[in-house]
Amino acid sequence: MSAVLGGFTARLQSLWKRDAEDASVPVRDWVSTSAGRPTQLQGFDITMVWVVFALMAFGLLMVYSASIALPDNPRFAKYLPTHFLTRHMVAIGFALIAGLITVQIPVAIWERWAPWVFVAALVLLVAVLIPGLGKVVYGARRWIPLGVMNFQPSELAKFGIALYAANYMMRKMDARENFFQAVTPMAISLAFVGLLLLAEPDMGAFMVIAAIAMGILFLGGVNGRMFLLITLVLVGAFVLMITFSEFRRERIFAYLNPWDDKYAQGKAYQLTHSLIAFGRGEWLGQGLGSSVEKLHYLPEAHTDFLLAVIGEELGFAGVAVVILAFFWLTRRCFLIGRQAIALDRVFAGLYAQGIGIWMGGQAFINMGVNLGALPTKGLTLPLLSFGGSAILMNCVALAVVLRIDLENRQMMRGGRA
Repeated sequence: MSAVLGGFTARLQSLWKRDAEDASVPVRDWVSTSAGRPTQLQGFDITMVWVVFALMAFGLLMVYSASIALPDNPRFAKYLPTHFLTRHMVAIGFALIAGLITVQIPVAIWERWAPWVFVAALVLLVAVLIPGLGKVVYGARRWIPLGVMNFQPSELAKFGIALYAANYMMRKMDARENFFQAVTPMAISLAFVGLLLLAEPDMGAFMVIAAIAMGILFLGGVNGRMFLLITLVLVGAFVLMITFSEFRRERIFAYLNPWDDKYAQGKAYQLTHSLIAFGRGEWLGQGLGSSVEKLHYLPEAHTDFLLAVIGEELGFAGVAVVILAFFWLTRRCFLIGRQAIALDRVFAGLYAQGIGIWMGGQAFINMGVNLGALPTKGLTLPLLSFGGSAILMNCVALAVVLRIDLENRQMMRGGRA
């Protein structure tokens, strides 16, 4: 094992030296200036950095607000009121460190290692299903305990599929007009991921991963009619999953009629209390910390239904700010990707746009669930909701987008990526 790790480290160092002589910049140089030289910080999209920081800081505040009353619940009786706040702060700390490290890695290295990152995600998706290794919460086996946090392999899978799909489409550009040559291997990979995620079960994560992969295939230039065909096949697969799964079918019925007595205290319990929270918030909210629904009425208020607490405490104004922030972040990822493609950096461009699909798509689904526009799914709000591995992988994914933007700017100034 030590020999393998030693070889991996040596290989990574050689790639780093070969691909990043001009592009790799020490962290201390990002925030410093010297006489006659512009600051390296000008190479970054500062607005994007601040938007991400603002979302995480706001999420920290709202996680504390949503979880402060949980110790009153017998299930959390041993926890301090600041338990979830502290854990979320630790997760954000790890995420920021990981982001600072990631942004120094040249995109060329990610391009070479994309298939192996995806393979690592598949290995962990298998590992989490092993009894005694994967942690079961509410009947779902989705987490691997790591002491300081519970790692969710599906979050790594989202990052891995963005890398792999972008790398795959770049390698298969000559075959992208041929449906079977361009799509079949990706479809097999996606089907394997889907089987592993449905075994947990985690249909929400599969929907996001499928959206990322399909989005990159479309943006990569797969024939439109063929793309429509595979989309219909995927939709048909989801319909079959719902049809032959009683609990998923009940969720759909509860979503369609949440106020029915049969569902209001059962499958639609979260949805009805989420809608009550938004109703109480009105335009400007009840005030920070004044949510009633978080007082053991709304389950998972600090994770899946954090937006409902935001709506109740800060009203339409607070929710609108969150929506605008995610719209801006998604649009910025797409613009960085388009710029990279214009510079003939296809892998970097498709990856950045894939991350835009991830952030925007998952935020859209979470908001739709909170507002009752979509059936209930176990998906968190990126960068805001409580969840260590989600925050970690969000920061890593966005750090690679920042690196792409940095290299784009270097190329436009006459340097090399």
